[in-house]
Amino acid sequence: MSENDNQGIPSPDGAADVIDTDYEIGQDNIETQIGPFGLDIHNPVFAISGAAVVIFVLYTLLMPEQASSVFSAMFSFTTHNFDWFLIGSADIVVIFALLLIVTPFGSVRLGGAEAAPDYTYMGWFAMLFAAGMGIGLMFYGVSEPLSHFSSSFGGTAAENGVRTDWAPLGAAGGDQAAAVQLGMAATIYHWGLHPWAIYAIVALALALFTYNKGLPLTIRSAFYPLLGDRVWGWPGHLIDIIAVFATLFGLATSLGLGATQANAGLNELFGVPVGETSQIVLIIIITAIALVSVLRGLDGGVKVLSEINMGLAALLAVFTLIVGPTVFLITFFWDSLVAYVEYLPALANPFGREDVNFSQGWTAFYWAWWISWSPFVGMFIARVSRGRTVREFIVCVLLIPSLVCVLWMSIFGGTAIHQVLNDGFTGAQDAELPLQLFRMLGELPLASITSFIGIVLVVVFFVTSSDSGSLVIDTITAGGKVDAPVPQRVFWCVFEGAVAIALLLGGGLAALQSMVISTGLLFTLVLLVMCWCIFRGLQSERANMR
Repeated sequence: MSENDNQGIPSPDGAADVIDTDYEIGQDNIETQIGPFGLDIHNPVFAISGAAVVIFVLYTLLMPEQASSVFSAMFSFTTHNFDWFLIGSADIVVIFALLLIVTPFGSVRLGGAEAAPDYTYMGWFAMLFAAGMGIGLMFYGVSEPLSHFSSSFGGTAAENGVRTDWAPLGAAGGDQAAAVQLGMAATIYHWGLHPWAIYAIVALALALFTYNKGLPLTIRSAFYPLLGDRVWGWPGHLIDIIAVFATLFGLATSLGLGATQANAGLNELFGVPVGETSQIVLIIIITAIALVSVLRGLDGGVKVLSEINMGLAALLAVFTLIVGPTVFLITFFWDSLVAYVEYLPALANPFGREDVNFSQGWTAFYWAWWISWSPFVGMFIARVSRGRTVREFIVCVLLIPSLVCVLWMSIFGGTAIHQVLNDGFTGAQDAELPLQLFRMLGELPLASITSFIGIVLVVVFFVTSSDSGSLVIDTITAGGKVDAPVPQRVFWCVFEGAVAIALLLGGGLAALQSMVISTGLLFTLVLLVMCWCIFRGLQSERANMR
């Protein structure tokens, strides 16, 4: 097995359909030395992306009030005017991904007919899960089921003919059982097939055009069927720059959420003050830990941490299932799946929605968030998925993680809902979002230990996300090279933390959400075109197999 020049990516095995292009990996790169550090950066993607990020951080820190107003206006404009586009686009991606499983395209192997997987299933799943969902599941695992249950139970409210409540669909005013079902259906809708389909499509596009077509591992490569050799010019530069922005702000949002939850947990256990100062210190400390992981590389850093985190997450979930209302939770899991299937068509409807707060404030934000994460998660999944067939890839990236997310939400959200309905405990329900997980665990045995494990999970998910993100952004800004000098990854790792800090200071969670939905909207267009490019790429692969 040979290596493509200058990028460290294995060449296709047993596949003759490699794209013939005169482009050479790194031909637009600038190689230089700054003191002891070597640089190998793409011109102009690195320069424009890096400069824009630095300017953004300075603007947010120097003019926080103005920045906060701008972020708020961006969020409002995007969610009010493009919610239908985000919801409809996500639906298209899910349908396309599911069709790939049942069509002959599923037999195409990533890397060529003779390619073998680089990782075991266990190692592969651990990296998929840690990269794709980590911090979000910790932050929303209790709070979202509780929130949707509460808003559904509270019924609808309107002012001047416009609904002002946050309940999904038509709510379930006063009906506890219906409110629980609708609340869980809405939760699973946000954490099931749709986000994982978004990740799977971006990852498949990158893996197909890198491992089977011999192109660089960068977002622009997926657009070769549409743009041809123009993909190496300014159209491709713009695609990669949008991907860098989407990845950076998607990561910064998650890092901000992780810092607020870790801060809340440390306050609950050890009395650490809650506030911006504590959260900034946490971001700095955890970014420093991420730097160590960056220096250890993919196998020695992210892979090891991902497997540790998967073990700890499984331990916490099993403990909660056993000491919590076990029989209720098992039934709750299946009831939630049935409710998801029942309500999915209505929840996924992009037009004529009356539940504007839910569809715009929850769903549109979530889809923009997942889409902004998709260049990062998709490229990372592509890096570790060579040797899988398309069918195996889609099943393992789409269906299995979706079921794991449903199980997680059912265990933690179900326990919290059971505490409200059967025990009369509303401490988790009444707490601030970052605290709800810890308040729920506080009602179970060994609360101090499980809460500490929860904090560790948040921190390690933070580290794996930061490390993986810096790896991906560095690959994009190095023109597709995966063996670029380590100082470049260090630069992006540091600036991921800096952007998270800047956004927290420039408006807190609202600023984080505003930037992620704005960049996610841009990348949605890229995602839809990717579907067509994948279809064309798989067509040529199938023709070559005959």
